[in-house]
Parts: sequence; structure tokens; C-alpha cells
Amino acid sequence: MHPLRVDVRAATGGYPVLIGGGLADGLGRLLDEHRVGRRRIVVSNPVVWRLHGERIAKSLGGPELVLVPDGERHKHLATVSRIYDSLVRFEADRGTVVVAVGGGVTGDMAGFAAATYLRGIAFVQVPTTVVAQVDAAIGGKVGVNLPAGKNLVGAFHAPALVAADPEVLRTLPRREFRAGLYEVIKYGMACSADLFARLQAAAPRLADPAADALEPLVADCCRIKAAIVSEDEREAGPRRVLNFGHTAGHAVEAVTAYRRFRHGEAVAWGMLVASEIAVARGLLAAPDRDALKALVMSLGPLPPVADLAVGDLVAATRHDKKVVDETLHVVLPGRIGAATIVSDVTGAELAAAMERVGFGAGRRAR
Repeated sequence: MHPLRVDVRAATGGYPVLIGGGLADGLGRLLDEHRVGRRRIVVSNPVVWRLHGERIAKSLGGPELVLVPDGERHKHLATVSRIYDSLVRFEADRGTVVVAVGGGVTGDMAGFAAATYLRGIAFVQVPTTVVAQVDAAIGGKVGVNLPAGKNLVGAFHAPALVAADPEVLRTLPRREFRAGLYEVIKYGMACSADLFARLQAAAPRLADPAADALEPLVADCCRIKAAIVSEDEREAGPRRVLNFGHTAGHAVEAVTAYRRFRHGEAVAWGMLVASEIAVARGLLAAPDRDALKALVMSLGPLPPVADLAVGDLVAATRHDKKVVDETLHVVLPGRIGAATIVSDVTGAELAAAMERVGFGAGRRAR
């Protein structure tokens, strides 16, 4: 079968997102067909490479390999500097292509290295997690974290190609797999009532990495993001809707030093917080909020947040990259399948919503 193709328009001329089982085995041929560089350097992490490296290396004909540690706590400039050192050692030039094989963290770091090495060389995304396949690998946002906040250093650097093979998702640990599904829920709640309804219907089967229910959902998310990115590549307007759940979510990650929550888990808590604000403002009907919560919880328990100080979380939102001219822009749902961006959410509103969903409850009980 030919892979499904979704095209993304970009300032550099656009690129295809290819989705299909077995793409990892035919990666070299795929890059040849799309004329994506002759010299290819792979950036991956030890866990992913142990699982998928043999088949990808065989497909690419034994490429040079750079292994970097995985996890948000490693997504910083020191790790990117290691990639630079390897590119210099391998004598990479402007005809070299960086092939990022891994989840969103690996893709972000490899893409940022490619964006800035020699003022920019090509790169390819081969996402191996749910979050990366439905979201992080598409759109050309690359970057790293600073101690003050997530993704505060970065660039817009579109990939030459994205090759998403849903078969590799079967090797994910259940928690990692489930964490990615929260990003799929994000698309449904913020952008597509039809997708949300299908997620509700498929919920009993979704949390199993061996299930086949996810592949069409990956394709739907890719179509949604491709359409939005093509309209607003640099996140000046409509693309910001895809940050639904990320205001409180990024704060949760920052406050816990990127060690306790998977990104999708933090976003799930962030979606619940945003929906509480929307209900309090009269933007969202309570039954829609309850449907979102039920769908999130149907996938399994989220890591607890009762011990997190609400004041620390609210303070962390002030360092979010969505702050523009000292104004925090927050995505609030108006109904299932539609969201809006507001710029007048106060710290008190954030704190009250966080407390309603359970943040800081353990501290208050002492």
C-alpha cells in the first residue's frame, strides 16, 4: 500500500507528511524518491535506536549516528552542543541532511541543531511516539528549554519530509502511549467535534498500543495540523489554538523540573484547567467540560497534582513563550470542536481553576 500523504505549505515551499505502516523499513528509498540529500546523519536516543535502529540503519545504508539522551530534562543547549560537535566531527556540510528518529524531544533538538548549524541545513522527521506523530513532528517548530520555561529558545525550521510509521508505536510503554493520546484529545476538543466523538466511541480500545484504532486518528490529526500550519506557519494567529492545554501544562512541567510528567499528561491537566476557566466565564457548557474530563479519565489515571503549589504554577505561566507584550494568551474551548484565544485571563482565574481540578489540594489539607 502507498502511504497516505498530507502536504504542508511552508515559507520554504512546503513538505509532505507521509503516514503508513512499514515506512521505517523503506526510509532510505523514500528519501531517495523525494530527493532529500545524499549524505544523511541520524540523531536518535539509545532507547529508540535499540528498538528500531537496525532496520533504519539498514534502510539508510549505515549512516553516521548521533545518540543523545531522551527526556524533557535533557532538552537544553548543552545537549544540542553535543549534536553540533558530532556534525563537525562527521564533517557535515550544507548538503547534509539530519534525520531525527525519536519522539518530540529528539525531533526538537535535532531540528534546532539543523536550523542553526551552518545557518541551516535540511532535516527529516521520523517520529516514533504518538505525540510526535500527531503533533510535534509537523509544523517546523524546533527548540530547547531553559530553566525558566519550556521552548524559550528555538526557531521555525520546516522539515524536508515527515515519515510517520504507526507500526513503531506498538513498542511504546503503555504510559508513553497513553500520554500521546491526550494530544489527540486536544485536537478533538479544540478543532473537530467529529474526531472527539470518534475518540469517545474508540476509548475502550485506544489505550492498548497493539490496537489498530489509532492509525486513522493519527492521519486525522496530521490533516488538521497541516491545514492550520499552512494557514499560519509562524503561530501569529490561528495556529495558537493548538496550544490548548499548554498554558497550565507547561507550568506543570517547569515546576516539576520536567521529571515527573510526560508532556501529554501535563497537557491533559492543562486542558482540564482551561475548560474550568471557560465554564466559569460562561464560554463552555458544563456538559462539554464533563465530556472532556470523562474522555481524559477513560484512558487511565493521570499523575497526581495535589502536592503542587498553585502559586508556583501561576508564577511559571508568566515565563511561558505565549506571553506577548507581557500579556498571556490562553486557549479556551467554546464548545467541543472549537476554541478561542483570549488575552485577559488573570492569575486569580488560573489559580481558582487549578484548585477546582485538584491542584494544591494536599497542601490545603495540611
